[in-house]
Amino acid sequence: MLIGDVARRSGVSARMLRHYESLGLVRPSTRTDSGYREYSGENIRRIFHIESLRSLGLSLSDVGRALDDPGFAPSELVDDLIRRTMDRIAAETELLTRLRRIGAAEPAGWEEVLRTVSLLQALESGSAGARQRAALSAAEGDPVPAEALAEAALGESDPNVAGALRWALAQAGEEAPALLAKGLGSPSAEVRERAVRSIAEIPTARATALLREALTGSDPVVRRHAALALGTRGVAEAVPTLIDMIVEGRNDADAADALSALAGDPASADRIATGLVARLAGAASGAAGPPARRRLTQALADIPGSTATRALEELCSDEDRAVALTAAYVLGLRGAR
Repeated sequence: MLIGDVARRSGVSARMLRHYESLGLVRPSTRTDSGYREYSGENIRRIFHIESLRSLGLSLSDVGRALDDPGFAPSELVDDLIRRTMDRIAAETELLTRLRRIGAAEPAGWEEVLRTVSLLQALESGSAGARQRAALSAAEGDPVPAEALAEAALGESDPNVAGALRWALAQAGEEAPALLAKGLGSPSAEVRERAVRSIAEIPTARATALLREALTGSDPVVRRHAALALGTRGVAEAVPTLIDMIVEGRNDADAADALSALAGDPASADRIATGLVARLAGAASGAAGPPARRRLTQALADIPGSTATRALEELCSDEDRAVALTAAYVLGLRGAR
């Protein structure tokens, strides 16, 4: 079969067939009287073998080794091909992500495209200062997609940069909470905490709904951050977790402040006071130590209403002198107010 027929039937161009011949991969069996290359059936089978191996990503030199070296072991080469392919896929995926983010910024011209690319690169910089400047630029309206900000916030360990990213996300609109919500289900405790702290700073109904969900999760750190944020938003569901925080001494001052904010509603104030009193009773029976009872007593200070007042009056005679003194002091402050 002549080279033109082989090219038509195999799909390999005549030029490539000549290249294969120059490399010694395929040598035509004979030549015609006129000097044309003539390929045998064995030659054509070898051409198909070459194309099959090339489709796996092998170089032509590796193809030659695979076909001609009897001791050639394919496993090592295949493992290397897998690694190279995975690296290539990762690079292409990264490029695709960047292109999508640039598209999401809806640039009006190439200057905006370049500005977006610059900010995206800065968010990935090894310099905390560069990352913080990029986050602040995004917060001030520069074209950084919310997806990029959320990814950066979930992975940021520097507290200053993290704060700037949370602020930027708070300005990013309704899509930010949903992007951050992915972090709440992360296997990493650090990522879960970053996610809830970022959501806590977004003043939208969707963010509040996510915080309510986080309040029922299994991660205690996430629950505490959610409770503090919900308390300032007037969500009474946070009360049990806030009281737990006071008992455990975990951000107890912040928890007491959140309870005080919730107690602005008289009905809520009575429920909060009842909850604190119940935990005091439990602590007195040995469920918590003296420090917890003192913290609970202090928390009653800013809870208005008769339930809290009566509890404080009774605590003035408590066996724990520190609790009794705290209750008396708090009652004096309430009387002065």
